Amino acid sequence: MTRQRNDSSQGNRKRNPVEQQLMDPISQSESILERLIFRNRPAMLILFFLISLVLGYQAMGLKPDASFEKMIPGSHPYIQNFMSHREDLAGLGNSIRIAVEARDGDIFTAEYQELLKQVTDEVFFIPGVDRSALKSLWTPNVRWKEVTEEGFVGGAVIPNDYDGSDNSLEQLRQNTLRSGQVGRLVANDFKSSIIHAPLFDINPETGARLDYQAFSAQLEEVIRDKYQTDQFQIHITGFAKVVGDLIEGASEVVMFFLLALIITAILLYLYTRCLRSALVALSCSMLAVIWQLGLLHSLGYGLDPYSMLVPFLVFAIAVSHGVQIINGITMESAQGAEPLAAARRSFRSLYIPGLTALFSDGIGFITLMVIDIAVIQELAVAAAIGVAVVVLTNLLLLPVLMSYLSISPKALSHVAAQATANSLAQQQVEGRIAKRSLWTLFQGFTRPRTAMVTVVVAGLLFAFGVNISRDLKIGDLDPGTPELRPDSRYNLDNAFMTSNYSTSSDIFVVMVETEAEQCASFENLDLIDRFQWEMANVKGVQSALSLADVAKSTLSGLSEGSLKWHALSRNQYLLNAALAYVPQGMVNAQCSLTPVLIFLNDHKADTLERVISAAELFAKNHNTDSIQFQLAAGNSGIEAATNRVIGTAQYQMLAWVYGVVGLLCLITFRSWRTLVCIIVPLALTSVLCQALMTFLGIGVKVATLPVIALGVGIGVDYGIYIYSRLESYLSQGMALSEAYLLTLMTTGRAVAFTGLTLAIGVGTWLLSPIKFQADMGVLLTFMFLWNMLGALVLLPALAYFLIKPKVISSVMMEGGEGSSSGMHTPALGIAPVQSIDRAQAVDFSEKKEQLFPATEFPEVSKASQHDEVKANDFNDDSNVSKDQNNSGDIKDAIQ
Repeated sequence: MTRQRNDSSQGNRKRNPVEQQLMDPISQSESILERLIFRNRPAMLILFFLISLVLGYQAMGLKPDASFEKMIPGSHPYIQNFMSHREDLAGLGNSIRIAVEARDGDIFTAEYQELLKQVTDEVFFIPGVDRSALKSLWTPNVRWKEVTEEGFVGGAVIPNDYDGSDNSLEQLRQNTLRSGQVGRLVANDFKSSIIHAPLFDINPETGARLDYQAFSAQLEEVIRDKYQTDQFQIHITGFAKVVGDLIEGASEVVMFFLLALIITAILLYLYTRCLRSALVALSCSMLAVIWQLGLLHSLGYGLDPYSMLVPFLVFAIAVSHGVQIINGITMESAQGAEPLAAARRSFRSLYIPGLTALFSDGIGFITLMVIDIAVIQELAVAAAIGVAVVVLTNLLLLPVLMSYLSISPKALSHVAAQATANSLAQQQVEGRIAKRSLWTLFQGFTRPRTAMVTVVVAGLLFAFGVNISRDLKIGDLDPGTPELRPDSRYNLDNAFMTSNYSTSSDIFVVMVETEAEQCASFENLDLIDRFQWEMANVKGVQSALSLADVAKSTLSGLSEGSLKWHALSRNQYLLNAALAYVPQGMVNAQCSLTPVLIFLNDHKADTLERVISAAELFAKNHNTDSIQFQLAAGNSGIEAATNRVIGTAQYQMLAWVYGVVGLLCLITFRSWRTLVCIIVPLALTSVLCQALMTFLGIGVKVATLPVIALGVGIGVDYGIYIYSRLESYLSQGMALSEAYLLTLMTTGRAVAFTGLTLAIGVGTWLLSPIKFQADMGVLLTFMFLWNMLGALVLLPALAYFLIKPKVISSVMMEGGEGSSSGMHTPALGIAPVQSIDRAQAVDFSEKKEQLFPATEFPEVSKASQHDEVKANDFNDDSNVSKDQNNSGDIKDAIQ
């Protein structure tokens, strides 16, 4: 009777932390999810199999997708101005230029002209070309004009009676010289000429979006391959060709993906020493990629050249989390757990930190949506979808599959050998053995002097990185197209255009808006002329062209070519007469818009910034109600707008990424100290990455802007896993040094393996023919390695100053910050005691030694045997009462 009353009183009183942990090893929320998954394993496998079939079929329909409008910031004022006048600015947006070069002789031969005519006809019939604005020596809109005693005479550069004879060719030479096209459509050395073809983004015949891959392939097939010979060379430039070449080169990323897959498989096997677990982890990671691609196609998305690397990043994230799951299962199996028990315990201990890390990844990627460039926003969507499917394939499916498979004896023997080494290492911590290992070297970062030096060095590196990254530029830093190799065919073609023509392919356009029928008024033309003169004298500008030039040339012609009259007349009637025959594209039908064309030496970031600053200053000082200078069109104007958006968005993106990741860490761990320990290493890596970009001459642009966000998203996984495991040991009252050593022996191994494996895999991108992919490979490799080192080196050093076992214990007793519910500790064999101080831990340690015999594993509690049930017991509700009875016996023994 007394015993019953004592039992009753003990049942009613508040249990101490040790009892609570033993009787309630997992929380209710975890129990529900765990039971739902593991009690329905066959149904889950069937469901995953069916979903995989459907999404695999969908993934087969995924195609490369790119468009001009996706590459530009649609809400930027420059782009809005351009789009509102797009119909009046034919050829000043998306266009291609095809140069036909005569290697021997010049363009004034019958053979060359016949070839040029054939190429012009081929281009004319390519779908997507704006035929009304096509320009070539063979199109009627390219004309010559001459002043004679009888007035103006002129006509098409190649007349209708051209027959290829010597007289016709001489007439063609004269017409070309009088056309004003030398340096524009005709090379300065007369050895080549250009076909200029504006493009439609939407095919007006079919209503379909222009397929840049097919368009670029058609240019190669029906133009270059067909007409290029030893005598004639074809050069092609323009946005469509850039995208086409990027897609063509990016398709080779499949080879690098396969190479990375093989490398990862080999390293994963060497790490696990178990072929079946390595294959399962690899298969689940590949399944995540297939699901992601299938979902993208189902949602109407495609893969553009900039998002083709996202599937590999998803694979990298999946491997990272898969390694943690396999590592946990292996540790449990080494202690004698059956496959199902090992899988459940590993899931129980890792799904909270894994889910937190993946949620941080996904939210971090979603922050890229703040950048108003569609291609980056689609990259963010693709990455976020990939992270979401990793939760299903690697946090849920992988442990379910492993619950049917056992870890190989070879792997268990390997773990047992490591466990023995770990036991010796822990004894070394206690001063019994002086032997040192790699992990004890890393453990040194929790010691006072080493921690102080580490934090100081990190601070110096941070200051160094900030100082260097001040010179980081926005936009392109090299001529040509930096996304491609300098020796790529496109950049060689672009170099040919730049060196042989006076008018660059880099065109910055300022749109001058006036009242209707007032574009030719003297006051407006005079102001346009002054603006043109100022812009022509900006450093980096080759030349400028405006309606004022047309008016002055025509007035001079009306006066028998007298240079005295090569000026704007105040007589409005003369101006009106001079502008009777304005070239196409220089004025709209209402005479309310006229462009000023500014030809640049290049589109480097500094050049664009100088041009923008000068144009904006002039517009600010001279814009009135009657005339407005609106920026900007042309390929350089669009790129300038993109640079402005990226320059602003990079800081917003970093603020959002770190803000969201920090908030999630704060919610999960409920400790600002933990937040500092996890975020500071990431911040250091970001700053050093920007310094590396500065050192390597890589500007911040569409291709490189997402790298930092992706690096932070993946890198935060390391810190979360390391700290979660460290906290579980600290919660048992261990000293920081001891707790961190055990953390290194378990989670630290997996983090180090993941960081090195992913760095090696991403390093294969350096071989890519696409330069921006190689740049991303360098930056991501750097971030993977530094994030890994930050988690293993800087995090424990910061923890020495910020995290104390006493703080962890007291906070957990109150259910406050630092809680990490559900964190199971395979190395110890029991779930961590969530509310225990050092004195209680020592007392509990003494009592458990009396209850259960010791093993070869240091500090391994046999109290975990109450949870060491057979695999099929997890499917039997009766085991709940058995565990409670066992826990009650343990509780009595403790008291």
